[in-house]
Formats: sequence, structure tokens, C-alpha cells
Amino acid sequence: MDFLRPASWEDALAAKAAHPTAVPIAGGTDVMVEINFDHRRPEYLLDLNRVGELGDWEVGEESVRLGASVPYAAIMDNLRGELPGLALASHTVASPQIRNRGGVGGNLGTASPAGDAHPALLAAGAEVEAESVRGSRLIPIDAFYTGVKRNALAPDELIRAVHIKKAAGPQQYSKVGTRNAMVIAVCAFGLALHPDTRTVRTGIGSAAPTPVRAKTAEEFLNATLEEGGFWDNGRIITPSVAKKFAELCAAACNPIDDVRGTARYRRHAVGIMARRTLTWTWESYRGTDGGVAQQRGRVA
Repeated sequence: MDFLRPASWEDALAAKAAHPTAVPIAGGTDVMVEINFDHRRPEYLLDLNRVGELGDWEVGEESVRLGASVPYAAIMDNLRGELPGLALASHTVASPQIRNRGGVGGNLGTASPAGDAHPALLAAGAEVEAESVRGSRLIPIDAFYTGVKRNALAPDELIRAVHIKKAAGPQQYSKVGTRNAMVIAVCAFGLALHPDTRTVRTGIGSAAPTPVRAKTAEEFLNATLEEGGFWDNGRIITPSVAKKFAELCAAACNPIDDVRGTARYRRHAVGIMARRTLTWTWESYRGTDGGVAQQRGRVA
């Protein structure tokens, strides 16, 4: 196994172009586990730790540009107001040591359905900035996951950053695990209210071959909220609406039985998380001017 260690982003792109099979490594929290257990033996490792710009983020008027190597700890400490759903997801990642090393770019590159960041990114409607020596492009998060641990990157592309719209309303994240820390998700669920567009987006993790949205559930809830004037009158969402939304979210799953949980349990748990996160986010939205202020307090 050869170890490539570029000193700049341009060098990294050149190395990836010359060695398309090279596996990028930054935090190494996924890659090193696979190598240590001999599940993967790449010909080249592409170490990105000397590319400092990957650890930077920029907060714009409408969105956050998050470098691929920004650690989860930095998201929790610095971006909980702008990206509350992702900050909540970051809290559930492994241990403090891993949260100080791992980042969203690694989750995206591995594309495991159990990756903790995926539900929050789907709910927020993120875009992945991919680049090669040929140029750069933005990949909508909905088109990024192409199969089990497969993504839409070309062989010569690297993830440079993730673009995420700043929260316009409350966001929530829930995760079920077999213990309270250092655990791979049995299943996970993200929910984001977007009052500016009067829409709701979801994200489901570890309950299908790829991270997915519950689009039918979103369509049902969006229509219900619009027809009932909920966005304007702040009415309480009735139990029947919450129950139907939860059932549709559970139906969006396509899980398997494995050592962490059964398919039946995963569907059940996703439904419970969908109902609870909808209740939390909507109550937060009703209780504040657009919901953002109270959501910041919830993340804290």
C-alpha cells in the first residue's frame, strides 16, 4: 500500500487524477477500521491532512460552506445556530476523540447508510461540492447516494466542501443505538422545517440500502400544513396527522435484519422518531418567531 501525502488541494487533485483508485483519508474513522479488519486493502491511501482549507468553513447570508474535513466538534461548537440538525447529529457521533477527528466529508465519501450526518444533510437539502482536475460541480444531496456504500463521485473527484442552507426554522435529529455512545445507528431520523418555502424535509439513516427521504410523508404533511393554514395560524398538529406522518415515514424504509436490529424494529423505531421529532419541531416553531431562536436553545 502506497501512501500519498499532498501538501495542497491542487496536489491532491493531481494525485487523485493519477491514481483514481486512491482512497482519501482525513479523520480515518471509517477507513482505518476497514483496513485494520482487512475488509479493505487499497493500493493507495491519499492523506488530506495537510490540505488546511478542508478544515475551514464560511457562513454566508443564506448558507454555510463547510469544508470536508471540518470536525464534528467544530460544528457543535460554532455552527449550532446555523446548522442545528447537523449539530445535533454531531453530538451522537462516537466519542469526543472521534468527534475531534471525523468530519462530514468522510461520512459522504464512505456513503454508509448508517452514517450519522446523512439524515441531517438530507433534511436540510445540502449540496456536495466535488472537484477534480477537470473542474468542480455541486451534487444535490438527493442524487449523491447511488447504492450501498456508493456515491455519485467520479473516480478522479474529491469532496471539497458541503453547502448547507442556514436554518430558517427548527430542525431535529434522533438516533437509536444499542447503547448511549460509541455506537453505530440501528436507525436514525432527521427533520427540518423550512418556513421560507413552507415545506418539511426528512432524512432516514440505517433503514434502507442508502440514506433516504420519506418523500410521500413530506408530501402529505406539506399539503396538510398548507391546506389547514398551519404556517400562518400556528395551530397544533393533531395526533391523527402526526400518526399518519409517522406511518408514511416508516413505510419509506427498506431495512434489513442484522446484528444491530431487525427490519421490523427499524420500521417501528423510524415511525416513533418521526412522530416525536415532528412534535418537537412544530412546538418550537409555534413558540417562537420562525422557531430558530428556541431551536438554538434546544441544541445547546
